Amino acid sequence: MSPARPLDAPWLKSGPASRVLGLLNRHGEEARVVGGAVRNALLGLPVGDIDIATTALPHEVIRRARAAGVKSVPTGIEHGTVTLVVEAQPFEVTTLREDTETFGRKAKVAFGRDWAGDAHRRDFTINALSVDLSGVVHDYVGGLADIAERRVRFIGDPGRRLQEDYLRILRFFRIHAAFGAGDVDRAGYLACIAARAGLPTLSAERVRMETLKLLVADGATGAVMAMAEAGFLQSMFGGVAYTGPFTAMIAAERELGLKADAIRRLAALSVAVTEDARRVAIRLRLSNAEARRLDSMGHRWWRAAGMNEARAKQRLYRLGEDAFRDRLLLAWARDGGDTDPAPWRALASLPQRWSAPKFPLKAADFVARGIEEGPTLGQVLALAEDAWLAADFPLDKVSLASIADQAVSRVTRDKS
Repeated sequence: MSPARPLDAPWLKSGPASRVLGLLNRHGEEARVVGGAVRNALLGLPVGDIDIATTALPHEVIRRARAAGVKSVPTGIEHGTVTLVVEAQPFEVTTLREDTETFGRKAKVAFGRDWAGDAHRRDFTINALSVDLSGVVHDYVGGLADIAERRVRFIGDPGRRLQEDYLRILRFFRIHAAFGAGDVDRAGYLACIAARAGLPTLSAERVRMETLKLLVADGATGAVMAMAEAGFLQSMFGGVAYTGPFTAMIAAERELGLKADAIRRLAALSVAVTEDARRVAIRLRLSNAEARRLDSMGHRWWRAAGMNEARAKQRLYRLGEDAFRDRLLLAWARDGGDTDPAPWRALASLPQRWSAPKFPLKAADFVARGIEEGPTLGQVLALAEDAWLAADFPLDKVSLASIADQAVSRVTRDKS
């Protein structure tokens, strides 16, 4: 075990987490914060969910919570997990355990009191650290050294860890992208390659979750490159992986000061045409909204290349701000970043500089010109709107009357 070191975290000294630890850390039982919260605190990163491990059995956790007036929910009690809610903040509290039989996500577990044993059953060294109520960090697997080196390393034999759960292949790359530095750990990388036949056994939902998280991590570029070189992306997406546009998409987002966007980056990495978008959406089981957005980006994104501002206004009017920006950035990314970025930046700023007016002509304008309600009315409205866009959105009465008259003339001429 590595020497213990103090952690100066305010949530250990006061607040809901401190209250839960105090509740469980007495009368012969011990509780510690484990996993990601400890890792992030040591790295100086924001801490999200705070997970707690304890020597107390689940029924004792529930008993103590009730006695203290704390809400408890048996969210995973068969695996020793009870969720305690303090000041509207949930904490997953899990009894120490050791896997007695492992087969993917359905490992049989036995509860115990061995902190070292509990640490050794976790996936990566940097995720196996624990901190007690006094702020002492406990390290049984070399996680502190790996934190210092920003190295993501499996605990024990990487091959065995992967056989326990093949999702750890994706987690290896995702955790490296989020917290690692430099090249991925070689032993872990080779083990993932050897175990890649296990990826198709995973549910699409779990693959989707890890993939989307990976794509927006700070180190996504290096991790994606490593995955592509090992052939993971082709098997995941069922097609070509475009690492160049992916890298260019990240650069474009940063150039424009945009937040990292998983679906936009997924499109750059995997979509050239709409057929790609539909295949990837099915393979990753994207939500309906995600699938529609990916499909939209794959639909004639190349039209954005070389657009002048007049044409860009028409596309913005038709697509709306979000879809306009998505297609524009995909075209920019597929351009490769080799051209002058100034025109791309100017087009991307269009939604902030210009608001599309509403089409001012109404059905009544054409009924007054003798067009009866029905399919013909819809046709003449569409023609007039196209002409209005081509004329650069005029709003004066003379121009609008001319557009309306010409649309009516064209429809009646075509039908005669």
